[in-house]
Amino acid sequence: MVYLRPAPVYPTEIAIVRSLCMNPDIMLFDEVTAALDPEMVREVLDVILGLAKDGMTMLIVTHEMSFARQVANRIVFMDKGQIIEQAKPEDFFTNPTTDRAKTFLNILNYEPRGTNYEENI
Repeated sequence: MVYLRPAPVYPTEIAIVRSLCMNPDIMLFDEVTAALDPEMVREVLDVILGLAKDGMTMLIVTHEMSFARQVANRIVFMDKGQIIEQAKPEDFFTNPTTDRAKTFLNILNYEPRGTNYEENI
């Protein structure tokens, strides 16, 4: 006797598939990776990247900055409900124009104080 067990399906993937079944013109993803196991994050991001390559219009709210840089054609940076900066991804990530965006991006670029444990604590 052979037992077949399907690959695990996660609620995030199910939600994406359900939405796609309605043939939407636009998809909204609000922190789609926030509650995922770290190993699942890549799989979900790959699905979204595939949708982008297929021409799907998407509005993505995310803290996955490297992914946003790769998949976006426009970055809208918001803080406290206000639009602070809008730019093409390369411009936003390499030359932000507002102090708030610069501070935010600097926080993401953690650099240790030294080269070993003793220097860093």
